[in-house]
Amino acid sequence: MSARRTFEVIAFDGDDTLWHNERGYRESRDRFRAILADADIALDDAALEAAINDVEMRNLAFYGYGVPSFVLSLIEAAIGLSDGGITGRHIDEIIELARRMITADVELFPGVLPTVRALSREYPLMLITKGDLLHQRSKLSRSGLERHFRFVEVVSHKTPEVYEAILVRHGIEPSRFLMVGNSMRSDVLPVVEVGGWAVHVPAALTWSHEHAHPSDAARHRFFERASLEGLAPFVRALAMRLKRTHVKVRGKRTPKTIPRRVSRRPIGRRRSP
Repeated sequence: MSARRTFEVIAFDGDDTLWHNERGYRESRDRFRAILADADIALDDAALEAAINDVEMRNLAFYGYGVPSFVLSLIEAAIGLSDGGITGRHIDEIIELARRMITADVELFPGVLPTVRALSREYPLMLITKGDLLHQRSKLSRSGLERHFRFVEVVSHKTPEVYEAILVRHGIEPSRFLMVGNSMRSDVLPVVEVGGWAVHVPAALTWSHEHAHPSDAARHRFFERASLEGLAPFVRALAMRLKRTHVKVRGKRTPKTIPRRVSRRPIGRRRSP
């Protein structure tokens, strides 16, 4: 890879960064609530959310992320909430939720296609996303973005160790790696920990599990954007600034300063949680 580039590779998360995802999960939770009501299981919203989240958190270590894991957790929650009385008909309706989610249209966020197209002309792009391999590859293919990505990594978890392994496998120096994603927990903090850079683009809807609070030291290694619109010129400006000021980090050290003229002010708006 060119030694002249400030960033050797720019990576993007998929779900809720490039395309809508959490919206489908929330719609399925609403449908799950209706299925339970039909089975004479009535809970208020808070109690139901707590029950689902409890099962999902327990199952992450076994099933990972993605639609299959989510629907298995819904079935387990339904069995528990009904004391084993949930009927086969209702379980079949829950399974149908998985089919709908897996075959749902892939809807890109505003500005994604021109941003990805522009950056792919200047940098090798990588997709690093969590979830089921077949589903994520299908979404990428149906999104129309696949030809812009040189590398694709579908992983079960996004930890510093996982990012480190990806960087080693592709021969990428951490200080010359930039990750773009909506999740502070998965796309920003672990990348910062291994010495990379990140751009945080909060999604309108984000699973509560993906929230996290960055340390003061971590804040020197990532930038906030309101959307992907305008990201390409932002990355160019950032790359030039880092190159001019010779900000280079090896291993897990953090630089003392970040160029002040590289603005963290978002361009465009896409909001509401």
